[in-house]
Amino acid sequence: MTPIAITMLVISLATIWGGLALSLVHLSRHPEDEGQLPEDIAPEL
Repeated sequence: MTPIAITMLVISLATIWGGLALSLVHLSRHPEDEGQLPEDIAPEL
C-alpha cells in the first residue's frame, strides 16, 4: 500500500471510531428519558 492510502485509511478509521466514542460519551452523559416517549401508537400507523 502506498503511504497516501495508509494515511487515508488512518483518517477514515479515526473518523468512524472517534464518532462512535463521542456518541457513547454523549449518551452516557445525557441518557434518554423513557418518560418522554409516547405511550400510545400513532393513529396513522
